[in-house]
Amino acid sequence: MNNFKFIYLIILSLLLLFIFEYLIEYDKLYISSISEILTYAQIEKIIEFQSKWIWVKYVITPLLLLLKISIIAAIIDIGCFFFSKEIKYKILFNIVVKAEFIFLLVIIFKIVWFYIFQPDYTLEDLQYFYPLSALNIVGYQSLKAWFVYPFQVLNIFEVAYWFVLAYLIGKEINETTDKGLSIVASSYGVGLLIWVVGVMFLTLNMS
Repeated sequence: MNNFKFIYLIILSLLLLFIFEYLIEYDKLYISSISEILTYAQIEKIIEFQSKWIWVKYVITPLLLLLKISIIAAIIDIGCFFFSKEIKYKILFNIVVKAEFIFLLVIIFKIVWFYIFQPDYTLEDLQYFYPLSALNIVGYQSLKAWFVYPFQVLNIFEVAYWFVLAYLIGKEINETTDKGLSIVASSYGVGLLIWVVGVMFLTLNMS
């Protein structure tokens, strides 16, 4: 059954991606945003290119999910080693897969928000919106570009992700959720911090 959870995750991710793009019409909004700086011929080429390679995003999504889950499971595996706790990598992979379902709620929230509550939106609204995050409280307009991503990462879904990982790890090693949280914080937490700092550094250099 565990082997099918990753397949379910991929199917749901692709389905939600399709629904998001169909209802929100992200590509049309992107074309509209660049219509003032490009010629009609250039825009036609972009549309043709997108139509020809639209299948790529549906291939990349499962690969990126596999890569993300594999890396997180490996990082937590290192954390378990430092706490002298042994969990098979396959079990850690399945734990991360289960926790990853939480982030599907982000896409659902986005679809509902922009389709029902904020039907009049810009490309920037779509790009910067992250439900139940610190960014939604302060607003992206008041932040420098390299501060946007950290404020997006500070969200309820990320917190829930940590606790699900902690609970499942604690259960696997017959320890409390607090012990699982210590393992998650010292492994995944450190990795996430390094990732966020790296994104901030790249954004700062590109801006």
